[in-house]
Amino acid sequence: MHISAPHDSGNIEVLDASNAAKIRLNIREDGKAKFHQWFYFRVTGAGGQNASYAIENAGSSSYVDGWKDYQVCASYDLEDWFRIETSYEDGHLKFQHTAERDSVYYAYFAPYPTERYRQFIAELVDLDEAVYEPLGATLDGEPLDLFRFGEPADSKLNLWVIARQHPGETMGSWWMEGFLPRLLDEGDAVAMALREKAVIYVVPLVNIDGARRGHLRTNAAGADLNREWAEPTPERSPEVFAIRNRMDETGCDFFLDVHGDEAIANNFIAGSEGVPCWTETHQKRLDHFKDTLMALSPAFQKAEGYPVNAPGTANLKIAANQIGERFDCLSMTLEMPFKEANILPDPRVGWSPERCRDLGRTCLDAIWAALPGLR
Repeated sequence: MHISAPHDSGNIEVLDASNAAKIRLNIREDGKAKFHQWFYFRVTGAGGQNASYAIENAGSSSYVDGWKDYQVCASYDLEDWFRIETSYEDGHLKFQHTAERDSVYYAYFAPYPTERYRQFIAELVDLDEAVYEPLGATLDGEPLDLFRFGEPADSKLNLWVIARQHPGETMGSWWMEGFLPRLLDEGDAVAMALREKAVIYVVPLVNIDGARRGHLRTNAAGADLNREWAEPTPERSPEVFAIRNRMDETGCDFFLDVHGDEAIANNFIAGSEGVPCWTETHQKRLDHFKDTLMALSPAFQKAEGYPVNAPGTANLKIAANQIGERFDCLSMTLEMPFKEANILPDPRVGWSPERCRDLGRTCLDAIWAALPGLR
């Protein structure tokens, strides 16, 4: 038996794999930061064995509440991901599995390696409706990709959508695989009308350095990018620095930041309540978007979510709050679960890549419905 972390997005430390009945593992921290929760590893030579795994530093992970009712993701082909019965006991995350093949992958959520992302981007670049705008380079020298959909005009609204500030939240990339192809569909009336009425700017993967390195939350400098929006710098957070500067040039009437949440087992929206500019008009815009998305998608709900900030107390280092205040616009964070969603559960796959894609496609309808009230 051999256990390894893939070079692209992998994360695991093997403490002892000499006995298949008692495999001891740890999750590596985010390089220059203490965050750890994301894991992704491959096991070979274990086909037919009832292997027992324990991740021993789960109790000191960044979001311990995330282990409650959580189930590990597994796959043989990196396409079909299914869930394995998992327990959290005495600070250890434990699971047993008899692999049907001699090569199997385990992960916190279905991984989205940067090689898959590059292939996705290559397909977009070839399409006339997707205008590529390079934003510069990350600390590891990776290009930061921005796509524009629709021709700019003073009469048009400017919409911004970004994903994966936190690299371990791979559901953001799977969501993009639903959102972007539909936005480009020449036969889709909503997509065509949206490109006609607005200019949509999309950054599909903000933190590509962290994604490749197998980080949970930070970039190559150890910066949590979703806490860098008040004062980003080229040295610490070039990704946010470049995106925010471009937003200052285009303006912003709508902002959606796509994430994943470790603890809450449902899809939800966090608004920018608590920013100084917040008014009843802002609340109506937010409520309308949530109500519309809930009407469109049975997988979305409003009952669970983050506590609402008191007036004037919002943290302006967070993207949705900074952009909401900076541009006086509808600015939100979409959160999807790492676990199975409590609404419409699917025991075999849990919240999955395909369900992320489906929500991405549906969000296009919600954005179209929000357009008339954005100014």
